[in-house]
Amino acid sequence: MDKKRWKMTISGKVQGVYYRASTEEEARRLGLCGYARNLPDGRVEVIAEGSPEELRQLHQWCQEGPPAAKVTDIEVEEQRANGEFHNFGVRY
Repeated sequence: MDKKRWKMTISGKVQGVYYRASTEEEARRLGLCGYARNLPDGRVEVIAEGSPEELRQLHQWCQEGPPAAKVTDIEVEEQRANGEFHNFGVRY
């Protein structure tokens, strides 16, 4: 499988609404590895590695997020996958 790595930076009302934990659940369901973390400026950063199709599905999910979230923008940067992650988690 050709693994890819995407860095997604999600803007909007995405902190304090269970966004990271919900992203963790969805990413694990899709079989992705990586993490989600809050940024000091109020955005959420998601680093995910997996197949292009799995990454597209996570990106689509991230556009809505959990029910209380209000996503206004997602920046996506494709990076080289390096296999450093063994699962998907939340970073604090």
